[in-house]
Amino acid sequence: MSATAEPFNLRRFLFSGSGWPYLLVPFIAIAVVLDVISADPIIVFFASALGVVPTAALMGRATEELAHRAGPGIGGLLNVTFGNAPELIIALFALHQGLHEVVKASIVGSILGNLLLVMGAAFLIGGWGRERNKFVAEAASAQASMLLLAVVALVLPAMFLLAQGGDLPALGEEATNFGPKVEHMSFAVAIVLLLSYFAGLWFSLKTHHDVFNPGSDEEAPDGAWSVKRSVLMLAGAGIAVGVMSEILVGSIEEASEGIGLSPFFVSLIIVAIVGNAAEHWVAVYFAARDKMDIAIGIAIGSSAQIALFVMPVLVLLSFVLGPFPLALEFSSIEIGAMLLAVLIAAHVSQDGESTWFEGVQLLAVYVVLGIVFFFV
Repeated sequence: MSATAEPFNLRRFLFSGSGWPYLLVPFIAIAVVLDVISADPIIVFFASALGVVPTAALMGRATEELAHRAGPGIGGLLNVTFGNAPELIIALFALHQGLHEVVKASIVGSILGNLLLVMGAAFLIGGWGRERNKFVAEAASAQASMLLLAVVALVLPAMFLLAQGGDLPALGEEATNFGPKVEHMSFAVAIVLLLSYFAGLWFSLKTHHDVFNPGSDEEAPDGAWSVKRSVLMLAGAGIAVGVMSEILVGSIEEASEGIGLSPFFVSLIIVAIVGNAAEHWVAVYFAARDKMDIAIGIAIGSSAQIALFVMPVLVLLSFVLGPFPLALEFSSIEIGAMLLAVLIAAHVSQDGESTWFEGVQLLAVYVVLGIVFFFV
């Protein structure tokens, strides 16, 4: 028999590494009220952005608890389905409103944020005071290779469009209709990306389980949530994320004009960071505890999920949502940023070691990209 459990301390939990996002729960109600009374779009935007954070944190916690009960295989599938749910839900509302370039910018921003901001912060915090951190290079390299496939899926459609005498989407546009040929090509490429991602799941969760899930045969810890509670929390978080996302997307254009920023910058930097806020914090939290495998898995693994699962799912759903289908045609600056970020991530993760200085370099690249995007 285990010792009597320590009483739950709300204050200690809220100021802990995993509890801080729930301090922002009041912003959910604040955002709804502000939207109902048609308050200033800038205030509505920032209130709803802050309201997304605790809902994303709860969704991540519920997914983790379900993984404890269902095992690593089902846990991986749940992570695919729910791990990037906030980004997917935000993108779906934008897609429904025909804001295709906002959708694509948020996807690129999420990938850049994970590869450069999150991994850079994890390397910096995890390596501070230590000579180096170690992680499984094979797992990180496999996920980086999957991201290279995603870059191929971005570059080749762009090359096809340019070879046909077309133009890549302009940064200031809300959406571009590229015609049935490009749309059908995007549909086929999306299917290939999804098949590749499911093959990657089989590789990491079945045939090479020991490489990707070291020590994953542990029993559920004391105090773990029941399946019923986890599902209810997941459903509640999904509803809350949907409400916050609808308010957030509805205020993007007016808010960006009010603060003097382009919708492109807001979508690529601010919306992307907000959608991943809780996930970002968890990665840095584990890195600080020298659990770099988990941190790397969050940073690179989440990027692979977005590129190979969320993005193609959005392309497929766009055939029934919005004014016309979403094409896998990105602007030249988005393609260039993605390519550089993936190559850098693949390079720093190939040796299975990291230092704080590598973290500084990754963060510097992210800041440079942010400066460039600011002046776009």
